[in-house]
Amino acid sequence: MAYSNAQADKIYWHYTPNIKYSLGIDYQEDKITEQSFASARFTYLLHRKNTATSQRNLYLKSGVGLNDSDNHFYGLAGDWETRRLFVGFSAQQQSGQGYDLFEQTFKLGVAPYLGDYGDLHTWLMIETKKNDFDDRRTTYPVLRLFKGGALVEIGYHKKTDWDVHLMYRF
Repeated sequence: MAYSNAQADKIYWHYTPNIKYSLGIDYQEDKITEQSFASARFTYLLHRKNTATSQRNLYLKSGVGLNDSDNHFYGLAGDWETRRLFVGFSAQQQSGQGYDLFEQTFKLGVAPYLGDYGDLHTWLMIETKKNDFDDRRTTYPVLRLFKGGALVEIGYHKKTDWDVHLMYRF
């Protein structure tokens, strides 16, 4: 996975030995402190419910800097989706050298068409974020495309610039 947003650029590799958890390493260029560091990450699936028409998930996410434990984060993330609708949220506490940041995100999406398994799937989304660093809410459109194990998410707001998420699952 690769992320780029107003706070950081990250590359994240993880291994999921079973459905309940994943272990990983990320490399981050922190835009707030202008420092680069690696972190160990742990994600745990707290709850998953699959029905005939929807799926919901709730995750505990955490990480700690390998060279400095002042660089760490923990949080909750969840989503619910049907083939047509998506709702997701995240609440995360992040600390770096000299700062603490609490960020909340909320995302709503709709699929403009329903594809078959293996097709290119498109989601049109609205994401809103608020953190206590600048205490302002930022809301912007996001385009999500995925096919097979590949996902691309691109959003833009003039205040935060580009918000990009790339992922490939093997």
